[in-house]
Amino acid sequence: MKKSFLKTLLGVWNTKTVVAIAIGAALFGVLMNFGGIPIYTNTRLTTAMIVPVIVGSMFGPVPAFITCFVGNTIADLIGGWGFWFDWSVGNGVLGFIVGLLPFYGARINEGIFKPVHAVIYAITCIVGNALAFGVVTPLMTVAFYGGELTITFLQAFAGGIANTAVLVIIGIPILYALARRSAHSTNLKMEEEKE
Repeated sequence: MKKSFLKTLLGVWNTKTVVAIAIGAALFGVLMNFGGIPIYTNTRLTTAMIVPVIVGSMFGPVPAFITCFVGNTIADLIGGWGFWFDWSVGNGVLGFIVGLLPFYGARINEGIFKPVHAVIYAITCIVGNALAFGVVTPLMTVAFYGGELTITFLQAFAGGIANTAVLVIIGIPILYALARRSAHSTNLKMEEEKE
């Protein structure tokens, strides 16, 4: 059964989704501060990028956006850097783009993630990082802070490369594992129904 465009975009909203967003946002915030290696000023190669892969693949683009947006806000508060709305929006946009998997046929909850989906996902991550941190974040920086863009672009470039590496190198095996687990779970349910 095919879901409508809007339902796929918004995801299924229930208690499980809300809990996943809350846990994901908290985990994202903690990992942004403590789960990475500094690579540039206030920029890290961080394992936090695993969070939108899991939340986006299982719950959809909008839950992934909220998770990353709130998670970045938590990271700012934990790190004591103040509230950087521009980076929160940028991370939210990246989470949204990562969560677009069902739009190109990767349905992780149904056990579907093929090599073609992995290639599209990798390209989507590269384009998503370029859009989120090369366009959205700098525009937000100018709009809200009127700040110097040189540092923002350098941070965005360093962060974008680091994010892409984590999303692709670690994210693809995670997506295969989640899809395999879902396929196994679905097969068990089908066998139980037959009995």
